[in-house]
Amino acid sequence: MALRTIREEGDSILLKKSRPVTDFNKRLHTLLDDMRETLLQADGVGLAAPQVGVLRRVVIVMDTNREELTPEEQIIELINPEIVSADGEQTGQEGCLSVPGVYGIVTRPEHVVVRAQDRFGNSFEVEGTGLTARCFCHETDHLDGHLFTEKAERILTPEELDELNSQE
Repeated sequence: MALRTIREEGDSILLKKSRPVTDFNKRLHTLLDDMRETLLQADGVGLAAPQVGVLRRVVIVMDTNREELTPEEQIIELINPEIVSADGEQTGQEGCLSVPGVYGIVTRPEHVVVRAQDRFGNSFEVEGTGLTARCFCHETDHLDGHLFTEKAERILTPEELDELNSQE
């Protein structure tokens, strides 16, 4: 495994649409393992392949609803993910490893069901609520070349961010 460089806003790869994965091979497994290590090192909750310079429909997301698990165990690998249902609504603070230090207020579904494939090509569905649902949406947006800043109702000032963080 290796740490990969997280691409930041301004890098054109973040604005491009990712291609589906068709080969479930060692290269894919290496990408997933590297993304896992990179996400854990960056202390994030989700990472999409374009964020590490790979235009493939691959994301990993932390299942934050399963607090009893270690961070490593919380990671869900999603190949060719597709949101098949979403309901409810949550509005809250959102940030991105590719837009460091910037946070905005974004409205996302409260509950999301995703259909995807695992690293071996087997199809499955997974659901998430709260932060996990937010991450599913945020990371799949990356696969279509979109950053959260496009969906943000507004970007928080440093003072607003300090105030929100002090309330937690």
